[in-house]
Amino acid sequence: MHKNADIEKVGTVSSEKKFHEEPIKKGNSKIYFFIIAIAALFATNVYFYVKFKSSGEKLYTMAIQKQDLQIEIDRIEAELDNLITLKSAEALDPNLEESEARARKAIAELRVKLEEQTITEEDISQAKQEVTRLKGDVSDLRVSLNELKVRNELLQRENQDLSDKVVATDKKINVLSKENTQLRDKVTVASGLKVSNVHVNGVSISKKGSVEIESRARRVDQLQILFSVADNALAKGGNKEIFVRVVDPAGNLFGDANNFFYVHGEKLQYTFKDVINFTNNGEEYQFMWSLDKFKKGAYTVLLYNDNAIMGRAGIVLK
Repeated sequence: MHKNADIEKVGTVSSEKKFHEEPIKKGNSKIYFFIIAIAALFATNVYFYVKFKSSGEKLYTMAIQKQDLQIEIDRIEAELDNLITLKSAEALDPNLEESEARARKAIAELRVKLEEQTITEEDISQAKQEVTRLKGDVSDLRVSLNELKVRNELLQRENQDLSDKVVATDKKINVLSKENTQLRDKVTVASGLKVSNVHVNGVSISKKGSVEIESRARRVDQLQILFSVADNALAKGGNKEIFVRVVDPAGNLFGDANNFFYVHGEKLQYTFKDVINFTNNGEEYQFMWSLDKFKKGAYTVLLYNDNAIMGRAGIVLK
């Protein structure tokens, strides 16, 4: 009886133990599943966090790089704009003009590229290279402009020096020209013919052609002008045109309004003119001038050659 009772008791205990162990195992399985699920979710979150963090850092870095590139481009363009002042002051050659045009075109293209939303790291890298090249081009352009400016300044100085020399030379030439003119005038005056002796006589001419000196006005037929020319080493020999002015007792000039010549730029009328052969040997020459009727009084005779007076003489007719 006791043995059976013990057996039944033991069996009852085993059954209860199995009943309690099965729920525990099922609970543990669920816990493991949740732990694994949480771990996987955590790993996924970490992965996406790291991934998006890395992506965000890249986007931030690219944004900073784009901003830096835009700043560099602004500086390059400002440098080009500053060169306009130098450019306006200097005459650029076609090569420099072409360099500036290429730089401005590259700047415009870079600005368009940096504004694109789909720009990549490779695009940024290429843009950096392009900016570096642009900086070099602008630097070369400035150097070329400075060299051109220096050359132009040197040319201006040379031109100024040359201009100063030309002005100085012109002044010297003007001075020499004035001196030459004065000297030429002096030579002209010095080489002019001058009479050494001049006499005016009243003469009457007989029917037989004989000439007699006469002082009575009513019997005078012509005025005889006798003169000799002084020797002059500066005067050239040959035919010389002599202009004669005869003034009557009332101070009136005998002459035609169409007969005139110049003395030192002044226009003068003459009574008559004649030509002599000047040999520079002191020859005596004679001119004869007639009038229908001579009046009483003083007559004056003036002789001119080469725009200068040679001499004068007078006669008084009674």
